[in-house]
Amino acid sequence: MFLKNRWYVAAWDHEVDRQPMGRTICGEPIVLYRKFDRSIAALQDACPHRLLPLSMGIKEGDNLRCRYHGMLFSPDGAVLEMPIKTERPNQGACARSYPVVERHRLIWVWIGEAAQADPALIPDFWPCSHPDWTFDGGYYPIKCDYRLVIDNLMDLTHETYTHQGSIGQPELMEAPIHTEVRGEEVFVTRWMPGVNAPPFWRDALKKEGPVDRWQICQYIAPSSILIDVGVAPIGAGATIANHDQGVRGMVIDALTPETETSTHYFWGMARNFDIRDQGFTERFKAQQGRVFAEDVEVLEAQQRSIEANPTMKLRAFSIDSGGVRSRLLLERLIKAQAAPSLEAAE
Repeated sequence: MFLKNRWYVAAWDHEVDRQPMGRTICGEPIVLYRKFDRSIAALQDACPHRLLPLSMGIKEGDNLRCRYHGMLFSPDGAVLEMPIKTERPNQGACARSYPVVERHRLIWVWIGEAAQADPALIPDFWPCSHPDWTFDGGYYPIKCDYRLVIDNLMDLTHETYTHQGSIGQPELMEAPIHTEVRGEEVFVTRWMPGVNAPPFWRDALKKEGPVDRWQICQYIAPSSILIDVGVAPIGAGATIANHDQGVRGMVIDALTPETETSTHYFWGMARNFDIRDQGFTERFKAQQGRVFAEDVEVLEAQQRSIEANPTMKLRAFSIDSGGVRSRLLLERLIKAQAAPSLEAAE
């Protein structure tokens, strides 16, 4: 159920420091740490000798020593010392290393064949690095299938009820949506002209009165979602194609599968207003964190219900078109990656 030969977010930039940190990505245990030059090493989190997690290891300069019998590994996984130091290092027992790139304040790890790792394939989270925007966010571990989070983010009608005290409003259920597949991306577009801004956006706009509101959800396979959101005063000239006249944000969601029923949820918001107000950034992040915590509660309850009702299947209605198209695209890509293996077996 995981798409290989892709980049996945493993951590925020501030999470990884000199001390080893373990994190499971697509079922693969990985240890991450920073070297003296601040670049990042990523190794399989299991000593090839007796499989003790290397995240429990001891840092020695840029190298990592297993805490069990003392095998010493370089940042690229090469064996530098054996348990008996007089023995020649056995390079057949090296630790697997993973390609890693730090971009947009996130640490990306390549899951799959290392020779195919191309940094140009990292999803373009452009607002996170644009000089006219500011970006921050947080992290939640969620006990659910990552595809349920994709469903949630590609169907924002749930905001009306799940987030009714912050960003939800009845017009979300009434506005028509347009769903489109472009290559390995899915777009869901919603335009809401002449509506009252919900509390979250009214405060950001700093004024009362009706607004034009938009939501453009962009799914990027396998598990990234950008949501272009905002409001503009009526008459400001905003359109679905051009909407920088009011306050605009880009919700950033990187959904990294941990296991089949658990997900690393890296979330944030980039914005093009009040970008130098650090206090507002902190308050904004806290408010967004509370909104996403409501999603976590719903998604974990949904996963428990799925497991408790094995004879029932998820149903899809018209509001689910974004999630359905995203799942079909992901399923097609996963089947395509399996095809060469099947041909080789034949």
